[in-house]
Parts: sequence; structure tokens; C-alpha cells
Amino acid sequence: MTAPLTPPPPPHEQPSPYEAWPPSPGGAAGPVGHGQDGPGMKTELREAAVVTVVLALGGVLLGVLWNWLAPRVPLVGDVVDGSWVVYLRDNEGEQRIGVDGTFTLLALGFGVVSAVVVFLLRRRGGVPLVVALGVGGLLGAVLAWRVGVWLGPAEDVIGHAKDVGRGVTFAAPLELGAKGALLAWPVAGLVVHLGLTALFGPRDVEPYGVPQK
Repeated sequence: MTAPLTPPPPPHEQPSPYEAWPPSPGGAAGPVGHGQDGPGMKTELREAAVVTVVLALGGVLLGVLWNWLAPRVPLVGDVVDGSWVVYLRDNEGEQRIGVDGTFTLLALGFGVVSAVVVFLLRRRGGVPLVVALGVGGLLGAVLAWRVGVWLGPAEDVIGHAKDVGRGVTFAAPLELGAKGALLAWPVAGLVVHLGLTALFGPRDVEPYGVPQK
């Protein structure tokens, strides 16, 4: 004599694998959802605004360093037919190239440092922060250019020549011949920051329960 077989429960009574998950805060059943990724758009925009302002103000320091480290272009004044003229004392000198090169190297350094600092303070990155690095770096470079010119030798070369006298060497105004150097800071900041984010930034994790391929 054999025991009667118990029929299996109807299909609608079998527990679904998804019912094991607790309901989400909104009341619907399903896997536990991840929290909001990142601090939120308002916080990101606020942080981006702070970064932009700080980088722009950092241009003052860059301008001071540029005025201090850039080579001086020697000029000499003379009187020809009763009028003052100014000549380059050394026509083959490379001081003008050195002025642009000094600004470019300093700007690249500022871009690298600003990118590293921003990454260490805010590893997750985000579009607003990347835009802030570019805009802030460009504003800082422009401000550095104007500050350096303002702190440098007088821009009125004829008046300066008259003050020092005929045949006396004096320094030319600080000028940035290659305006493309203004892009060195923002480009360096963007490239370094994106590289650091790609190498050391947080990774997106797969949701729990999703089968791996």
C-alpha cells in the first residue's frame, strides 16, 4: 500500500523569486534600489561655482609669478630728426620667446595642480565640475595676463625712453605674443582631471541580483 501523492501547489501559489525582496520605499515590490548617485545637481553646481571663482582668483598669483620670472626685453631710445624712437637693443635676442614660454609653462603647472586638488577634494567628478575647471582656468589665465602686464614695466615706451634718457637701456612692457598660451591652463586642467577620474575615480557597480554576462 502506498501513500497518496500530494499534488504540487498551483502555479499561482508558488513564491516568485522577486517576492523575497522587501518593498521599496515607494511601496512597490522589487529589489532594493541604490541611493542617489552623487551629491545632487544643486550641490554640484554650487561646488562648480566655487571652483570657478577660486581658479579665476588664482590667476593673480600666476600673473605675479610671470612678471617675476619672465625675461625682460631690452629697449633703447634715441632721437631721430627731433622725434623719439625706440629700438630693440638685441635684434637676435630670444627674450620675447622666453616671455611667452614662461607664461605657458607656469599656466601648465597651474592647470595640473588645480586638476589634482579638485580631484582629491571631489573624486566623483561630474560635468559641472569639468566645465568649472575649463572656465575657471581660462578666466585665471586671462587675469594672470592682465596682472602681469600691469605689474610689469611701463607700457608707454616713448615716455619711458624719455625718462631714462638717450641710449639708456630699459625693459619693454610685458606682452604675451602668443595668445594661444591662455589655453594652456584650462586644457591642462581638463586633460589631467579626466585622466585621474578615468584611472582612480569610483567605478559603477552592478546591481545586486543581476546575472553577470
